[in-house]
Amino acid sequence: MKSQENVIEEELPIVPTGIKGLDEIIGGFIKGRTYLVAGETGTGKTIFSLNYLIYGAMINEPGVYILVDEDVNDLMRGAKAFGWDLNHLINSGKLSIMTLLPEFTERFKDRPLDVTVKSIIRDISYEVKRIRAQRLVIDPIAPLITGERDIAWTREYIRSLIISIERNIGTTTVITSEIPTNSNSLSRFGVEEFLATGVIVLGLKRVNKEFKRTLFIRKMRWRPVHPQEFEFEIVPGLGIVVKH
Repeated sequence: MKSQENVIEEELPIVPTGIKGLDEIIGGFIKGRTYLVAGETGTGKTIFSLNYLIYGAMINEPGVYILVDEDVNDLMRGAKAFGWDLNHLINSGKLSIMTLLPEFTERFKDRPLDVTVKSIIRDISYEVKRIRAQRLVIDPIAPLITGERDIAWTREYIRSLIISIERNIGTTTVITSEIPTNSNSLSRFGVEEFLATGVIVLGLKRVNKEFKRTLFIRKMRWRPVHPQEFEFEIVPGLGIVVKH
């Protein structure tokens, strides 16, 4: 007789994250679903995102990185200093980096919700198809909100965006969200965590006179995983290494 865990594995294809120590805990991400990685500034969200995409490139699962509030050259220089040569992955068609800087919000600020979402999905879909990407990162998602909108519009916009990515693009997606310092929220608009299949919270915890990096598995839908907190390190050239 098959165990419940084996049945889940057969019915829901699993994608390894490539984060050292994490896959042993959660078993990987469910293919085609969306995962939220949240944390305050400096907790490792971009390292996590790059780690996920670089590993994908290594196992022939190309990825697209959507930079929303950072310059591509700054990311490339930072990654190189960390020990990751992104140029090689880009030139070999295993990685694509798109940037959506402030001019993006000007482009869509007065458009209806459905037009805005369709335009974003079209732009992302083009790049995903170009390199046959299986992985996608949007880092972070909050600045994609265009103009001054009420909370109901914003929540419906994010819902439509995530659902459209899963239905029309089909990548296994990581979205990041910055948690304001000393806040109990996981995202700016309070809806991302409910729509995501899984939520991972990166943090810093003071232990005596030192700060420890922590990774809290807040939610992992359809996976036999309980909420747990682990310490981790950021290792140049390797990325995130979870201790357990």
